[in-house]
Amino acid sequence: MRFPSLSALLWLGLCLHAGAEETIRILVQSSPLAGSQYYAVAELWPQIRVGDRLTLVREPGNRHDPQAIRVEWNGRQLGYVPRAENRAVATALDAGEKLEARVSKLRADPNPWRRIEFEVFLSL
Repeated sequence: MRFPSLSALLWLGLCLHAGAEETIRILVQSSPLAGSQYYAVAELWPQIRVGDRLTLVREPGNRHDPQAIRVEWNGRQLGYVPRAENRAVATALDAGEKLEARVSKLRADPNPWRRIEFEVFLSL
């Protein structure tokens, strides 16, 4: 069975979107939050909910990673998109693409890499 190409799906989505008021969102990636143990997660944990909107902020001048993307919740830094997974998101942000991020999972886990997962979507 042959599956449609991504460009064909995007074209179809645009056609369907032409008369609709809703935005089409395409899942770009799902990731754990990196570095949360160094930021405000412990303090903000009781307030964060699955589905909460996150802000992605490029940090091209980051001395540890020129592709760095800071993840914020209500203006407070929670951590970063993991280095191994940030290149496509950084490229999209640099190109001015409209990306959205949301909390997808919360776990009371002692391992900080398992506490918060988030999803990044491209909005059409």
